Parts: sequence; C-alpha cells; structure tokens
Amino acid sequence: MGTLPSGTISVMFIAQRSEKDDDGYARAAAAMGDLSACQPGYIGIDSVRGHDGLGITISYWASEADAKAWRDHPEHIAIREAGRDRWYTSYSLHVAMITRSYDWQKT
Repeated sequence: MGTLPSGTISVMFIAQRSEKDDDGYARAAAAMGDLSACQPGYIGIDSVRGHDGLGITISYWASEADAKAWRDHPEHIAIREAGRDRWYTSYSLHVAMITRSYDWQKT
C-alpha cells in the first residue's frame, strides 16, 4: 500500500470463505473493488487470502465519514448480504485510525 498519512481510517475485514459459488464471489469482489475505488475519500486497499479460505482485506479511507459512507452504499449493502448468505461462514470487522505508517524495501 505504501506510507499512509496519520489519521487515515483503516477498515479491517477478516473473513472465512465458504466453499460455495467461487465464480460469483470473484465477480462480486471485483465489482466492489472497482466501486469502492470511485468513492469519496478512498485511499486504497490491501487484501490476502490463504489456501484455507481465510482472508484479510484492509481498506483505507481519508475520514471516518468516508468509511461509513462506503459501509452504507446501497450496492455494498446488497453484496454484504449476499456474502452472509453464500460466501462467508464468519467474519470480523475492525476500524482503526492510523497513527504512524512507514515502509521498508530490500534493495
């Protein structure tokens, strides 16, 4: 992701995928990635998923209001409900404010 400004809001979504509808999940995830990137205050996203289906996605927002607006976006709400119904067996969501950020890269 790169260095983030102090005060950035991070929304951490930790989810266990079900074994249902991989194609539908992939389409929905791509659509939500594209849609979130167009929202006011969007900074970026990091996402990983293990072979066991456990995934961690962190989205970054300029403000709490921007993060809440994404949470309340009608298309995001619809996909969230589909996720609860089909794609996830469990998830946790955490919201935090970045107070310090730095990068390192081996050269």
